[in-house]
Amino acid sequence: MNTVEQYKQNKHPLDVIEDVKEYAEEDLSFDEIEERAGDGEWERLKWAGMYSHGRQRGYFMMRTKVPGGYLTPDQAEVIGAVAEEYATAPEEHGGETQNELWGDAYLDITTRQDIQKHWIEVADVPEVWAKYDEVGLTTIQGCGDSARNVLGCPAAGLDGHECFDAQPVIDAVSDFFTENREYANLPRKFKMTITGCSQDCSQSQINDVGLTPARKAINGTDQYGFHVKVGGGLSDGPRMATTMDVFVPPEHAVEFTRAVAQTFKELGDRNNRGVCRMRYLVEQMGTETFEEAVRDRCTVELPSQGVDLTEGYLGDHVGVHDQKQDGLKYVGFNVVAGRMGGDEFAEAARAAREYGTDDASVRLATDQNFLITHVPEENVDDLLAEPFAEAYQPNPGPFARGAVGCTGSEFCNYGIIETKNRVKRWARELDDRIDTPDDLDVVRMHMSGCSASCAQPQIADIGFRGETVQLDTDGDADEMVEGMDFGLGGSLGSDNEFLDWVENAVPADAVIPALESLFDAYAEEQTGDERFYQWCRRVDNDHLRQVMQRADAPVAKGVAADD
Repeated sequence: MNTVEQYKQNKHPLDVIEDVKEYAEEDLSFDEIEERAGDGEWERLKWAGMYSHGRQRGYFMMRTKVPGGYLTPDQAEVIGAVAEEYATAPEEHGGETQNELWGDAYLDITTRQDIQKHWIEVADVPEVWAKYDEVGLTTIQGCGDSARNVLGCPAAGLDGHECFDAQPVIDAVSDFFTENREYANLPRKFKMTITGCSQDCSQSQINDVGLTPARKAINGTDQYGFHVKVGGGLSDGPRMATTMDVFVPPEHAVEFTRAVAQTFKELGDRNNRGVCRMRYLVEQMGTETFEEAVRDRCTVELPSQGVDLTEGYLGDHVGVHDQKQDGLKYVGFNVVAGRMGGDEFAEAARAAREYGTDDASVRLATDQNFLITHVPEENVDDLLAEPFAEAYQPNPGPFARGAVGCTGSEFCNYGIIETKNRVKRWARELDDRIDTPDDLDVVRMHMSGCSASCAQPQIADIGFRGETVQLDTDGDADEMVEGMDFGLGGSLGSDNEFLDWVENAVPADAVIPALESLFDAYAEEQTGDERFYQWCRRVDNDHLRQVMQRADAPVAKGVAADD
């Protein structure tokens, strides 16, 4: 067993929840927690939804699960208020000016429809949990080797291209796995997505388990249900999910996902932490053999596939959209890099309550944006006139609309470069400097601070992963700067493909000039309605490198520095 498995054998990771309450009551320091529970406690604390800050000892990042991204206004208001009260940096770390763009008391919307808060102290965690309990929120298993937050379409129940509303299935699956000791110790994180939407914005192709809409005649009656993809994922060794020959009725979704988790639990690798994710198991066994193993462990009959109802990949819900319900709209707000003030999020909750119907909600999307739903058409203008709406406009430029950033070196142990501030600045600057075609409404630019792919760079038009770069400008390779590997041409959908890492160790200051050069070439060489990622695939990588190196910047002057 690897070290993490030994930690989990020493103590069931869900037991850490009661430990946290003790640590808070006794106001223990990090040193005292280590002395009492050992180094393994930092791993087990992930099951409470808590990561220790890498560079600010004594503080946690806390992750709130939001199944399907669905929040009531009351839940969203509590999330914002908790950020305002508890996600505050101490004076020795900068206080209210800790971050030059956001100050403190902010929150991050993630690519998995979670909410993350920083600067949380262990003494405050029970109070946060108590506030969450009142409105039905949880941080339990927000992290760790168990079922993570279950993804879904943020417009579930609203959109006209939806086959059926899968939110009740999402809730049932999430409820089954949360605090379930039997399935809380898997070989690695277990990521699921469930949607009844034909546009697959919940990204079934890059999850361990992806349930997408289908239809099948059963006993002479057409029935809606799910087709299944398994074994998708990013990070090192990315893999697009492959299709199982099964049809899963909604009432069997909990049992089916349990059987998949059981298969992973029993057959997954617990030795080499680098290859123990479920995609490696599916790849090693083959999809058909993996399917047989799941069927063997499933207590309900799994019919073969029916008619697939997925038509494409929508990607985001930014803008003002019609709902299926007459006279109602939902509004998708653009949050560059997913970060916003807790007070602003609470204001969005208040606005949902004020301008929406009794069914109004706040929804989180996989592109780090959020929606306000059930807004009568006559109230839309007033909603858009709110101060928070001006900051997160629903009609952004293409770079701002597609900008995604992970936590980065500001708080993450693994982050090599700063991401959040950089993504926000770059998105604005690129929208000002680059004249994109009128029909190109979004350029997906994703930045991960390391190779872990939390920002999903492999599926973006333009993807970055952080590097420390040794810069050679005068024959002396002695200047160390932040930089990144530079990838082009990724997408999900019917033409899904991971991007190619076209240029490595590009100094950060050279990236915007390189992008300007690329978009100049794209404008000249584009054929018909060819999208940017399609052009990147059509021309070869040597050509892309040559175009980038035309820029008046040291695009190819760096090499990745040794760790």
